[in-house]
Amino acid sequence: MQLFDALTTHDHEQLTLFHNREQNLRCIIAIHSTVLGPALGGVRMWPYAGEDEAIEEALHASRAMTYKAAIAGLNHGGAKAVIIGNPETDKTEPLLRALGRCIGSLNNRFIAMEDVDTTVDDMDQLQVETDAVIGAHGGSGDPSPFTALGTLHGIRACLNRKYGHTDIARASFAVQGAGGVGYHLARLLRDAGAKVFVTDINEQRIEALVDECGVEAVPMQQIYDVDANVFAPCAMGGIINEDTVPMLKCAIVAGGANNQLESNECGTLLERRGILYAPDYAINAGGLMNSALELDGYDPDEARRRVATIYSILTRIFEIAERENVPSWRAADLLAERRIAALGQIKLAHY
Repeated sequence: MQLFDALTTHDHEQLTLFHNREQNLRCIIAIHSTVLGPALGGVRMWPYAGEDEAIEEALHASRAMTYKAAIAGLNHGGAKAVIIGNPETDKTEPLLRALGRCIGSLNNRFIAMEDVDTTVDDMDQLQVETDAVIGAHGGSGDPSPFTALGTLHGIRACLNRKYGHTDIARASFAVQGAGGVGYHLARLLRDAGAKVFVTDINEQRIEALVDECGVEAVPMQQIYDVDANVFAPCAMGGIINEDTVPMLKCAIVAGGANNQLESNECGTLLERRGILYAPDYAINAGGLMNSALELDGYDPDEARRRVATIYSILTRIFEIAERENVPSWRAADLLAERRIAALGQIKLAHY
């Protein structure tokens, strides 16, 4: 990999590799942008096949976080930390403490939060060594209920755009994934009176939702074929692809998962089929909104107020898409890029 070329492609500011031989810490932190403020980003631990794969992950995810923070109205940029290792066998207190010191050396340019295979307990360990952490115990707590709540507000914006109403009870939903976000979203939808179909690789999660709120279980590969108004991806990324787009029977794709589109072209394919797509980093920004509030003094009522703005954010995206004749994924990018550019000019003028 040509590192400087990779950084230049999407205007990344910084790529830092940290190593602690004693703890076998191998960590890559990519800071995409601090134009709007210190960069927020998750800490992810995964047994990557190699360093290039880990770097690509950090670069891609950090840029996505910049766009998510910008579109959410936060005064923050985006970053990502990835640890090369098996979280089941390699994650230790000394390793996390060493990482905390590495994060502290970045002088608050990067503020860490939990992500894939890291937990609130892990954030506690980082916080021993640095204040540049959110999401530890005593803070904003588990972000997934707020991600689900923001997704619900975004779904209402989609319903209004597609059908001219915001009544959840008048729609049916196919929810893919019953983990943190999917579980909470399914419950919110059922509480609002909707018909909900759910699938997950973990059968116990499905059974719990069936018992608790009366969802209908669907086999994993059949979720795309469900004749529901809304398909809500809440599991892994890349599930909207050339194979699955023709299978969908929904009118709307709106869910809490990250990186739902295998490529931007798949978002365009949805539009050609007449399926309204809620750009993932816009509709699932509620968890980030909630966590970022820690930096200003956490207030759950203020968190819920901010998360409710996802309705208006999605509405603006759809208006831009219509006015400028672009797909919704591109309209979301434009909204984020224009805010970064406008506020960047203010900072340049100030200095």
